[in-house]
Amino acid sequence: MYHVVASVFPVFALILLGYLAARRGILGPEATDSLNKFVVWLALPALLFQAMAQIMWDQIDHLGYIGAFTIGAVATFGLSFLFGGRNRPDGHRLADRAIEGLNASYSNTGYMGIPLCLAAIGPGSLVPSIIATIVIACVLFAGAIILIEFDLQEMPDWHATIFKVLVSLLRNPLIFSPLLGMVAAFLRGETGFSLPAPVFHMTSLLGAAASPCALVTIGLFLAQSSASKEEGVILRLVGLKLIVQPAITLVLAYWVWPMPPVWAETAVIMAALPIGTGPFMLAKLYDREAAITSRAILVSTILSLITVSSLIAWLE
Repeated sequence: MYHVVASVFPVFALILLGYLAARRGILGPEATDSLNKFVVWLALPALLFQAMAQIMWDQIDHLGYIGAFTIGAVATFGLSFLFGGRNRPDGHRLADRAIEGLNASYSNTGYMGIPLCLAAIGPGSLVPSIIATIVIACVLFAGAIILIEFDLQEMPDWHATIFKVLVSLLRNPLIFSPLLGMVAAFLRGETGFSLPAPVFHMTSLLGAAASPCALVTIGLFLAQSSASKEEGVILRLVGLKLIVQPAITLVLAYWVWPMPPVWAETAVIMAALPIGTGPFMLAKLYDREAAITSRAILVSTILSLITVSSLIAWLE
């Protein structure tokens, strides 16, 4: 049990420090935006690039892991999407149901999952954690954008919508940095090319800043979340995220597709993480209701201190 506490405590302690810094006025909204951009555009991409540039191809040959994590997330998204139209005016708009579906299934993999898995499981969890981050962005995030764009356009055009989503994904640093790292890994395997020492040291320095800065940023963001009166919706979204999604993923990872224990544990922990900031970013971008999303992120993050800690203890 001490190992679990020792692994989880630093993660949530840094989130708490960020929260207190925002509440005391030490770091304001401008600091949140700046630190968020630093993590998204510099620190986390450096970590993802370096990790993928050093892999061997047989390390990522675990299609069962991708299937377990992806199906768990997509199934949870679908459940929320179906429930979102019940007892709501006009069945609830497609765009709003897509954002709610994202709330129920969008794990905080990059900001919280990678540092948590590294602390609780070890370096062997880094590659599967990165794969989970890519799945979240390429499958869930892209799918939600397609639904929102299709709903809000006066004359929906599938071709234009899909092209816009593809361009958006290719410009996402959390997507192209690990892909660039995979290119470097391929060149190493084919030609013996390796990262020059100065580049390796630079990415090491930036990557080391990713986890602490990301966790503090979560705390800053949570301190600025607004209240919402939709308690029933929030509880439904949080329940799907913290209970249903990891349960589906656990069944698939342990009883459907065999995989190494580290990969199975990483899949379940990644699925059990609280809601990430992606749904809030989309809600603000498309001018949709953001209060439910921000409150759901806050509640899920607080409750995950109990659920994720218990899950890690149980897995061990």
